[in-house]
Amino acid sequence: MSQDSATATEASRKLTGRRRREVVAVLLFSGGPIFESSIPLSVFGIDRQDAGVPRYRLLVCGGEEGPLRTTGGLELSAPYGLEAISRAGTVVVPAWRSITSPPPAEALDALRRAHEEGARIVGLCTGAFVLAAAGLLDGRPATTHWMYAPTLAKRYPSVHVDPRELFVDDGDVLTSAGTAAGIDLCLHIVRTDHGTEAAGALARRLVVPPRRSGGQERYLDRSLPEEIGSDPLAEVVAWALEHLHEQFDVETLAARAYMSRRTFDRRFRSLTGSAPLQWLITQRVLQAQRLLETSDYSVDEVAGRCGFRSPVALRGHFRRQLGSSPAAYRAAYRARRPQGGALESVATVLETSVPVQGTGPSRRAAAASSHGPSPVTATAAPGGAVDRLGPGPEAYATGRPALPGQRSAP
Repeated sequence: MSQDSATATEASRKLTGRRRREVVAVLLFSGGPIFESSIPLSVFGIDRQDAGVPRYRLLVCGGEEGPLRTTGGLELSAPYGLEAISRAGTVVVPAWRSITSPPPAEALDALRRAHEEGARIVGLCTGAFVLAAAGLLDGRPATTHWMYAPTLAKRYPSVHVDPRELFVDDGDVLTSAGTAAGIDLCLHIVRTDHGTEAAGALARRLVVPPRRSGGQERYLDRSLPEEIGSDPLAEVVAWALEHLHEQFDVETLAARAYMSRRTFDRRFRSLTGSAPLQWLITQRVLQAQRLLETSDYSVDEVAGRCGFRSPVALRGHFRRQLGSSPAAYRAAYRARRPQGGALESVATVLETSVPVQGTGPSRRAAAASSHGPSPVTATAAPGGAVDRLGPGPEAYATGRPALPGQRSAP
């Protein structure tokens, strides 16, 4: 992977005061899911120099008064408070407890100050909502878990939300999709700082692929955002899902909503976080997936039953979204289906059988590190567990080196 040393030098010059690039602050809040919270602790907080992984110095910071209760009724006691962020060149917000609740003002101020002083700010999964509340995503591309992307787009209309990406690198502000994509982004940061070999060594230690191809499309379902239920547009969306076998376009949907195409596009995007044409194509591809998995229809018949004007159109959109032809998808699905048991992940099959070529640029050059991690203690708390906000972990798939599901700043 190529290194952009000019960008790295510029980023280093921006750091002010006591901040150091090798110091990583992880900002924890009460009610956050334990899995997402543990990802940056594991990546940046363990000394793996024996495996060729440069060492970071980890500062685990409480974003509010403790103890911090998390998944499973655990109580965390962070060794540092918000004041420790003033030393960090990278600040990670691994998750936020509620996409409908505002984060603490003091934490938002600390994030703004860190960004102004040149720190790299990272939001994993619902941590993007904290970055957005701080105003750090205004006018920027960003992603989050696909299930929460519509809410992020609606609540913060100045953020360019892309629910298709596993992570988005916009230089000094980075965001990721849910759970496993947080590992992808952290590996990307290590790769950006220290190169491909260091990231590969870390991936081997974590027993995960150094890169994953594709994006979040394969995990999408037909679920609609909860907030759309009471909106007049919900009826039009429901009609579209029930009539995917028919050939209609966005103009048809706009007419059913009694709106101009321009007004419909704007309204649809504000509610779902996606352009209506892209949403419609995604739904048709998802329907094609289901028919390929559950029926014996030919590819031509599947195309017709999903509203595509031709099999060629189906094949093109299917390959762009899933990295495979419909025929190869069906063959892989059936070949790996165990007898009398649950179905294996189709994503796993495709990752191991369908190569996707390409590489992505890096944003920064190497930055050495020589400090140790900071401990964080956890104790079981009385009472029930806090409901988990984040999604269940996506399946990792072993694959060849390929273009990760990312968007990096040019």
